Amino acid sequence: MRVLTAGGIIAYPTEAVYGLGCDPFNEKAVAHLLALKQRPWQKGLILIAANYAQLTPFLEPLTPLLEKRVFATWPGAVTWLLPAKSDVPHWLRGKSSKLAVRVTAHPQAAMLCSYWGGALVSTSANISGHAAAKTAFRVRRAFCGTLDYILPGYVGERQRPSEIRDALTNTVLRF
Repeated sequence: MRVLTAGGIIAYPTEAVYGLGCDPFNEKAVAHLLALKQRPWQKGLILIAANYAQLTPFLEPLTPLLEKRVFATWPGAVTWLLPAKSDVPHWLRGKSSKLAVRVTAHPQAAMLCSYWGGALVSTSANISGHAAAKTAFRVRRAFCGTLDYILPGYVGERQRPSEIRDALTNTVLRF
């Protein structure tokens, strides 16, 4: 976890692809991650966690209806857009008042969050517009030594990245 504490960027397997992550509270680390991906901050990012408690520092309290809707899919490969607390940094939310979050079902990604002790930024390991890496080898090729650590392992069985849903409207934004 020294890499994350020092503001480093790591790659790790998730449900469908390798993800890139960093400490979500470290603006410099997030800016570096976005630069590596060539992704604009305005799009926002996803946070993954081992459990819902790791996401509560970022989110407004859920209504009973939202709890039922969201918790029915977690842990799992469904990312939800949920109302963010007003002090959540813009580099995480992008231009939105919502934040994309997921309680991961991938054992290594969940263990990484547990060991870190909180949520992590999670975005696909690719340059924007290119295919996401599904192996550590492909991550190494795509980022040519610019990452601080690559966690070896295997991605899950999903063929596509996580589904993204808006919790307030219950609409599917990516499936």
